[in-house]
Amino acid sequence: MNVALDRIRDGMVIGLGSGSTVAQFMDELRRFIHSSRVCVKVIPSSYQSYLLALEKGLEVTTLEKYPRPELMIDSLDQTTRSGEVVKGGGGALTREKILCHAAGETVLICDYTKVVERLDIPIPVEVIPFALGYVAEELRKLGGKPNLREGGGKVGPVISDNGNIILDVYFGEIENPDELEYRINMIPGIVENGIFSRCVNEIIVGYPDGRIERITPKT
Repeated sequence: MNVALDRIRDGMVIGLGSGSTVAQFMDELRRFIHSSRVCVKVIPSSYQSYLLALEKGLEVTTLEKYPRPELMIDSLDQTTRSGEVVKGGGGALTREKILCHAAGETVLICDYTKVVERLDIPIPVEVIPFALGYVAEELRKLGGKPNLREGGGKVGPVISDNGNIILDVYFGEIENPDELEYRINMIPGIVENGIFSRCVNEIIVGYPDGRIERITPKT
């Protein structure tokens, strides 16, 4: 976490992802702001991170007001040592990818268990509900096995903050993430998918002994 905090300067606007790692980062950010007496504004990527930011006393702003935040901090679900990334386990993939592209620099934080030789977990895909049947059929043509993400605290599917449905699509080991990201997004009815291939500047990997590994993805 401290490695990411080293990038923060007075007056910065920072995009924030979602999930438990980002929640921990918010705690560190709050302490850093108070101890360093700097002014930092944050743009949350989800309603969950918005509520957490308010709870922790962070100054919240919007992408409408600051369309080019200096920095984006987030976590990830899986990465290769080449820096190909899968995100979206929390369902906020579309807003996270928007912030990732909008920010001057994007830094992702993870532990060593998330680093693999090839991406092989299901890819989250955000879908307009009207197009669900068609999209599922087209994803099968690409070799995917789509599964509707069900809600944990409600009956029925997970609904994103954008009002859409999430499919988790299994492709096995992915040989060319860049190409698959493009081909998925070319299907009408798909809003976005969870492969982040060319918008991440650095991945910070933590190890139990305190070591830090830095991965610089291709851009």
